[in-house]
Amino acid sequence: MEAATTSQPILPIERRRDLFFQHFSTLWEFRKPVIQPVKISLAVLAWFVFLLGWHLLAKASFTPDALLPTPGKVLSALVELFANRGFGMDVLHSLRRIAISFGLAVAVALPLGMLMGTFPVAESFLNPLVSPFRYLPAPSFVPLLLMWLGTGDSQKIALLVLGVVWFLMTLFMDNTKAVRTEIVECSRTLGARRANVLWRVILPSALPSYLDTARQMLAVSWTYLVIAEIVAATDGIGAMMMRAKRFVRVEDILAGILIIGILGLLFDLLFRLIHRLWFRYLY
Repeated sequence: MEAATTSQPILPIERRRDLFFQHFSTLWEFRKPVIQPVKISLAVLAWFVFLLGWHLLAKASFTPDALLPTPGKVLSALVELFANRGFGMDVLHSLRRIAISFGLAVAVALPLGMLMGTFPVAESFLNPLVSPFRYLPAPSFVPLLLMWLGTGDSQKIALLVLGVVWFLMTLFMDNTKAVRTEIVECSRTLGARRANVLWRVILPSALPSYLDTARQMLAVSWTYLVIAEIVAATDGIGAMMMRAKRFVRVEDILAGILIIGILGLLFDLLFRLIHRLWFRYLY
């Protein structure tokens, strides 16, 4: 009777432990959807671990204070940049360059990608020209762009266009090829002309994929922003970071990197929202 009494409190603990491990193991099932509360909790935990690790590394005895400030110092520098040093205008200049350059890249890449994905003859002509340019680093064009376009905005926007346009063409071509052949053949059988098939069948069918491709490639455009703005620039996030480098203000440089990451994330969320609103039938 005493043995049974002493063993009873252990059973609930073992049961809770078994349930915990059982629930934990189910999270690692292949392609098992994660519920929203768990997803949010994991995201918060990831950022907490990252910031804690950064803080501990910055406070370590072997880390120079001037070369790795704590997250708190970076946040203070960010507030100072916006409040007293006109960083808001730098951000607006960078946003304008990103918007113009990416809009131009899409305007060039989308029709050419559609043509290559729809008509094999267009792919046979254009793809041998487009494919090699995907392997050329965009910064290698900086000396040429400086000689051709000078040091103004045109040079920076051209560099941002060159950084993404070739990839956009190829990806838009693949998105177009993914449209089901049966839909195209059915429309042709019903008497639709080539132009109607292109604009009323292929374009609407591939548009969700086009938007998703644009969302992903916009991230690449942001990665080229600093390169575009460190060459003979007087404004923009990259120019601020170069000024900070001269005075060894690492916290300002990290603040600029942080702002680029935040802006990129906001644009990504905006594209996701547009995708969800325009194409509700996919969700």
